[in-house]
Amino acid sequence: MDEENTTQEEPKETVEDSSKRVQSKTVETLDRADEIVERRERVAAREEALQERKEAFAARQAVGGITEAGQPSEKKEQTSKEYAEDVMLGKIKAQ
Repeated sequence: MDEENTTQEEPKETVEDSSKRVQSKTVETLDRADEIVERRERVAAREEALQERKEAFAARQAVGGITEAGQPSEKKEQTSKEYAEDVMLGKIKAQ
C-alpha cells in the first residue's frame, strides 16, 4: 500500500492580507496612544489648576498673615515673681 503523506498546508498569507493586518495593529496602537495623550493632558490641566489654587492660597495667607488656628500654643516660661503671685492668689498650691 502506498501511503500518501498528506500535510496540511496553511494558507499562505498574501502581501495584501499582511499589510491589512499590520495597518490594523498600527491603527489600534495609534488609537491607544491618542487615549494616553488625552488622559495625560487632562491630568496636566488638573494639576495646573491645583497649582494655581495653591499659589492663590499662599498669596492670601502671606497678605493676610498667618492664623494661629490649629497651631500648638507656645508655653510661656513663668518667672519666679509670677509664680509667687499665683501662689499668693491661690491659683497654684505651694508645694
